[in-house]
Amino acid sequence: MKARTALLLGTALAAGVAAPAMAQADPPATPAPAEGADAAAGDIVITGSRIRRQDLAGVGPATVISAEQIENTGLVNIETVLQRLPANAGFAGNQTSAYWANNGYGTAQVNLRGLGIKRTLVLLNGRRLVAGGTGANSSPDLNMIPVVALARTDVLKDGASAIYGADAMAGVVNLVTRTDYEGLGISARYGLTERGDGSDLTVDLLWGLRNDRGGFLAAVTYQRTRAVNMASRAPCSLAETTPGTLACVNSAATIGGRAVLPNGQQINFNQVAGGDGDFYEPYSAAKHNFNSNPFLNAVSPVERVSTAFFANYDVTDDIEAFGEFLYTFRKSRQIATPGVLRNLAIPASNPTNPTGQDIVLIQRRLAEPGPRQFFQDTDTWQGTLGLRGRLENGWSWEVAGSFGRNTAVDGSTNIANLERVRNTLDTSQCSLAAGAAIPCGDYLGFGDLTPQVLDYILFTSRDRGGNELASVTADLTGDLFRLPAGPVSFAAGAVYRREKGWRDPDPLTVLGIANTNQQDPISGSSTAKEGYLELSVPVLADMPFVRALTLGGAIRYSDYDLFGGDWNYKLSANWVINDAIRLRGTYGTGFRIPNVPELFGGVSEGNLTTTDPCSRYATSGNATLIANCQASGVPTNYVQLGTTILTTAGGNENLRPESSQTWTIGTVIQPRGLVPGLSLTADWFDIDIRDAIRAIPGSTKLAVCYASTNLSSEFCDDFTRSALTGEVTYLSAQPINTGREQMNGLDLGLVYNRTIGDVAISLDLNVTWLNKYVVLPFPGGDPIDFDGFIGGGNGGYPKWRGYGVLTAERNGMSLTWSTQWIGRATDFNAAPGDIGYRTPNVFYHNLQVAFELDERTRFQIGVDNLFDRRAPYIQSFTDANTDTMTYDLLRRRFYVGFRTAF
Repeated sequence: MKARTALLLGTALAAGVAAPAMAQADPPATPAPAEGADAAAGDIVITGSRIRRQDLAGVGPATVISAEQIENTGLVNIETVLQRLPANAGFAGNQTSAYWANNGYGTAQVNLRGLGIKRTLVLLNGRRLVAGGTGANSSPDLNMIPVVALARTDVLKDGASAIYGADAMAGVVNLVTRTDYEGLGISARYGLTERGDGSDLTVDLLWGLRNDRGGFLAAVTYQRTRAVNMASRAPCSLAETTPGTLACVNSAATIGGRAVLPNGQQINFNQVAGGDGDFYEPYSAAKHNFNSNPFLNAVSPVERVSTAFFANYDVTDDIEAFGEFLYTFRKSRQIATPGVLRNLAIPASNPTNPTGQDIVLIQRRLAEPGPRQFFQDTDTWQGTLGLRGRLENGWSWEVAGSFGRNTAVDGSTNIANLERVRNTLDTSQCSLAAGAAIPCGDYLGFGDLTPQVLDYILFTSRDRGGNELASVTADLTGDLFRLPAGPVSFAAGAVYRREKGWRDPDPLTVLGIANTNQQDPISGSSTAKEGYLELSVPVLADMPFVRALTLGGAIRYSDYDLFGGDWNYKLSANWVINDAIRLRGTYGTGFRIPNVPELFGGVSEGNLTTTDPCSRYATSGNATLIANCQASGVPTNYVQLGTTILTTAGGNENLRPESSQTWTIGTVIQPRGLVPGLSLTADWFDIDIRDAIRAIPGSTKLAVCYASTNLSSEFCDDFTRSALTGEVTYLSAQPINTGREQMNGLDLGLVYNRTIGDVAISLDLNVTWLNKYVVLPFPGGDPIDFDGFIGGGNGGYPKWRGYGVLTAERNGMSLTWSTQWIGRATDFNAAPGDIGYRTPNVFYHNLQVAFELDERTRFQIGVDNLFDRRAPYIQSFTDANTDTMTYDLLRRRFYVGFRTAF
């Protein structure tokens, strides 16, 4: 396909109208039928409908990203392509924010509309993929599929539960593979940041054989990404310790140990290597807090081998057999700060206690052995076998079965066994003698822990988990009869699907005697049996003001073993007024049952970056906040000691299914007579989710609680404070059925293709305006506004987002300029006047120059974040003083690449 087909990224209807218009004007030399289409008949199955059709505009607001379009932007991962789209918001796992995706370290995900990864359905050729991660996960790993095997990626930004079943409430991402490749192709790409770190290497191999009866395609991708240390981008954690000034605040878990005396005074022990082991002094956050950033990564290293095999063979003239097999091995690593021991009671009689008083060691970081090393090794595979064919009456059918399995081993080094820690403090059990079975430990002062004590208390944790998917599908589609305006088409089918997830943490983690996130085992499964019917009815055609009017509808019944049955439906209208103007709309319902981790996930504990609204509350000027913090017993001079709070997460067996209503209405204008090659689109979307399943982040819960009158919010029951220090010692962030989530907004798009002289110009601009996104945390509760806000573990929901791509091509040389726009947003938890209260508009510019020596060989060189844009400061940051789910941490980076074929 020629470069002037452009980058059709990101507007509702742009794919539905602009893409087919260009296809009609300039069809590709070797079309790639989608999802088993009959190329000879000219009909394809496009994402958003099971009915074979030629009019792609009738399926719903969609974006189509071709393989060529990905190549023009120099991206090698589907996750990056999708996360640049304006329709993406909130948070999703990737190499800079995977820490926030439950059990998904190193897993690439997408979050359409910001409604959550669990509400975006990911498909391969119209069929579901097994979840990826380290056990009991809710989303496939997007990088499971070699990018070179893809013909295109369809992004349906519309609810589609009636078409595809549960989980498609926000939209669908359908990865469509190639069927036309012959020969042997090799490609490679190497990238590096301007600072010389974060190198990434991708090597692809593609091999295809075809004959008159079928063919075979094999794809292999090797990817290796090196780490980028967080301190190289953010030297320390910043906070506004005094009005108008940012300073390093760091973590209150100190390397010497922070303790409290019986009178409530806090002290800190020696923090100098080789210093006086008995030295202690009054605790000072500025002097003693621990800088975690050198012990974290801005980008974590990943090594991955992904393979894919596809085959099809004509058994007879009317029956085709096909098969798919995927296998991915991923090895990902992260470093983490040294572990922390908490609340160790050390009596005055203990020989290591120099105070002469009974003390409680509140937090002591085990810095002597160095950082913890987290690791994940995952194996994921999925196989599909099926038959498809055509009946004598022209109807098409397909029967397929799929089974996928993901398994993983993960864990961490330098984890302390708390039972053994207690043994080393019990003088009746431990001994200072050389070679003692239980050595006595001195935890009061950095460097006082001997190698013998460290060997005794530390271990490497190993967790195991996985996911399984088994499904059988049967589909039938064709034309029932003809009306004056055209044939009435249908699709019908049945589905059986069983999903299973499990996770078995290290036994010491389960027992809660490891100084890491306490976790319970997870195990659960769900089974669904479904049937659906879809109709497309042409009502009018070739009349004044009605070039064509088509109505559509779909209905699906789903029976779940855990929750019973549910009906979902969808209605659509497509009104082509003339060659230049089209109107269309959809209305549908959705349904999603809680997934395995939401429902069966064991409770786990971890220290998450959290903002305490009572920090410096006395100077806030907010009467409600001041009264509430005083009522909670928070000292007047209280300042949050660190940036993290111990938080519990996990499953909730009392969750109920959630349901949704979605409607879209849009228009497309293609003034071919006035401006050939121009398409303008505008689409309004409205999504209403009831009984929404959501885990409210701890920062948001605290902010809502202390903004409520007399601490009346239900969230005020989800945390506790220390009576001694006033700090939050416990937070719960387990998922709940919130009252409601409501979202609406507008997608705008411009696609322009024109040849000026011998230069082919392609311009694609896409903008999303988020008008409203409100979460009602419980029936009758005060609404929480998400639209226009960012941070606090929620990700970013700016009012405006955009993405534009300009490509110019001449005689085999092409230049592509792309720009991502992230609009202004307000921190969820900051107060007006605070530094970081509101972020600016952020633009990331990327440039690529490519040279085609011939139709087989191409070289490219490019730079991302051309102007070295720094991520803005966010007060309630996730990591690196910003929102890592929204902004770019790597700054300017370069890449070179080539491909050739034989």
